[in-house]
Amino acid sequence: MKMFNPLFFIALGLFGVYTIEFGVVGILPVIIERYGISASQAGYLVGLFALVIALFGPFMVLLFSRYNRKRILTVSLFIFAGSSALSAFAPNYETLAILRIIPAFFHPVYFSLAFVAVISLYPKDQATQATAKAFVGTSMGMVLGMPITTWIAARFSYEAAFLFCTAVNVIAGLGIIARLPDTFAGQRTPYGEQLAILRKPTLWLNIAASTLIFGAMFSVYSYSAEYLSREAGMNGEVISAMLILFGVGGVAGNLLAGRLLSRNKVGTTLMHPLMLGMAYLILHFFASPDILPMVLIVVLWGATHTSGLIVTQVWLTSEAPQAPEFVTGLYISFINLGVTLGATAGGWCLERMGMEGTIISGLVFCALAAAMIVTRVLVYGTRKPDPAPQSLPLCTKVP
Repeated sequence: MKMFNPLFFIALGLFGVYTIEFGVVGILPVIIERYGISASQAGYLVGLFALVIALFGPFMVLLFSRYNRKRILTVSLFIFAGSSALSAFAPNYETLAILRIIPAFFHPVYFSLAFVAVISLYPKDQATQATAKAFVGTSMGMVLGMPITTWIAARFSYEAAFLFCTAVNVIAGLGIIARLPDTFAGQRTPYGEQLAILRKPTLWLNIAASTLIFGAMFSVYSYSAEYLSREAGMNGEVISAMLILFGVGGVAGNLLAGRLLSRNKVGTTLMHPLMLGMAYLILHFFASPDILPMVLIVVLWGATHTSGLIVTQVWLTSEAPQAPEFVTGLYISFINLGVTLGATAGGWCLERMGMEGTIISGLVFCALAAAMIVTRVLVYGTRKPDPAPQSLPLCTKVP
């Protein structure tokens, strides 16, 4: 059955890991009550996860890039499942925090190898669209992970919310074991050659653009529920429905962006921060309690927001095709940095300018991202990157 091809289970695993990362946001009040901690302590469970990814992501990916992808993918998924199952019955806050750290180490490993595996399954001319389909799992986990775990915890129990994450990752792992061909064992690229991509100025310009785009995305999205409450006058139930529509728009936006990238990568990448900025302006000037206009606005917002996943991933990783796992590890590390920068800047602007401040923060990040992309194109052109760099002279090759 087409539904149960390897791509489906890889995407399901991406949904599972992002539900682990962001789903905990939806049950923070339950965690606060259960363990008798403050709201700031509970918030560390989210920030700690992102911090581990940002600091250790590239090194973990570099370490595991030489091993059989199928095995590392399944091991990562079962680590996610095990940590979720143990989290359901964690006896105290400290144990829960440790159980958040463990999957954070393997998050970038699964993410990086998953997309390399997806690309290897399809002809070159279909690789971008296949990547976009896999990103459906990522976008669904980022956008719907929180409301799903919130609903499960409210309808059943705290334990059930974590066990849901366990079940998703176990199913994904078993599916990859059964359906993913074991015909490749990861690139045996020496570590020196992988690290050599760090000498490319074009890579750093692409990293900067991707980080800034995520800064723009999360300057506003981090405060989405509050924005819809204050500026559009919506209650909790309506906001939940709007966030689901946000996710639907995000899936459609990702798939459309995948098609556009396969036709014109540079043009699509440059248009993204401009379209995202336009969505913010529309949100700012036309937000209201009227449901129909807000449905259209939220769907547009979701499409432009979530398409940033595939746009930044293709823009950054295409700069170093000779080290796909390592460059994807860099990608996941720096977009998490972008999430932190965006949420922090949005909060700072909110405190000083009100909800309008989050929009202003998002627009500034959009403008900076567009400037980075234009600089990359004007200074270095649109030529394809070199296929294989030389090793860094001080690095020892591993046979």
